[in-house]
Amino acid sequence: MLQQQLRGTGVALVTPFSKNGAIDWNSLEKLIQHVIEGGVDYVVTLGTTGETPTLSAEEKLDLIRFTFEKVNKRVPVVVGIGDYNTADVVKRLETCPLDGAAAILSVAPYYSKPSQEGIFQHYKTIAAASPKPVILYNVPGRTGRNMTAQTTIRLAKEVENIVAMKEASGDMIQCMEILRDKPKDFIVVSGDDAVAMPQVLCGMDGVISVAANYFAKDFSAMVKAALAGNLAEARRLHYRMLEGYDLMFAENNPAGIKAFLHHNGLVDNTFRLPVTPVSDELYGKIGAYLKAYHA
Repeated sequence: MLQQQLRGTGVALVTPFSKNGAIDWNSLEKLIQHVIEGGVDYVVTLGTTGETPTLSAEEKLDLIRFTFEKVNKRVPVVVGIGDYNTADVVKRLETCPLDGAAAILSVAPYYSKPSQEGIFQHYKTIAAASPKPVILYNVPGRTGRNMTAQTTIRLAKEVENIVAMKEASGDMIQCMEILRDKPKDFIVVSGDDAVAMPQVLCGMDGVISVAANYFAKDFSAMVKAALAGNLAEARRLHYRMLEGYDLMFAENNPAGIKAFLHHNGLVDNTFRLPVTPVSDELYGKIGAYLKAYHA
């Protein structure tokens, strides 16, 4: 069942803030409605795109509960629970309200740059403690350490509760090695919007997307077309959004996607430090691109 739930487009939700810095619950509800109406297959709360490093423990619990309530079982919900301190992740797994979650997404330990054996033991410990299936998340551009294809395959084969992988290394050869060697029922999704379409064509099951916060309809349609083998439609939509990906990630994520969402009035262009809004120049370029996109 999980293979079907995580097939297609998941969206890593941003966390809207009011100008006073508090979580903007009304805007988050509107965003959830926007992406579900746009056709995304599941949502992810408490991902890096949600500015989780700046959220308090209480706010994280509130976000989980709020997301469950507003999604209201229309699509599956994945909850991000990761850290560089393995013991802290285990404690959070014991206290977070996860009854409504399809799975947890746990980023590889960052900053400390553990060895591949350290990464393996980190995830093995988390999987043993998790009441829900675990999705690995490899994003070396943020963590500072790549999780190799060999480590991924070892975890997939040796740890029963590890069921999926979000791959955002940007290394197509590594991605293809994982797809070639993984167990048949192990799910692999892209974590790179700009290459999600070709990665699906290589055999990935879908994507956990940042861009789908804004491009919910077109991005979901692109992934569905790629999964169905409709290459002409997948390419058309991919190239239509390609410049948008470049602009979205030119300076920072989630500053870029919030600029997009601010242009259509879904969220305030507000952040918690150290994240700041994109430059005025980039904000203007995004506006010009979106005007042409919707023309």
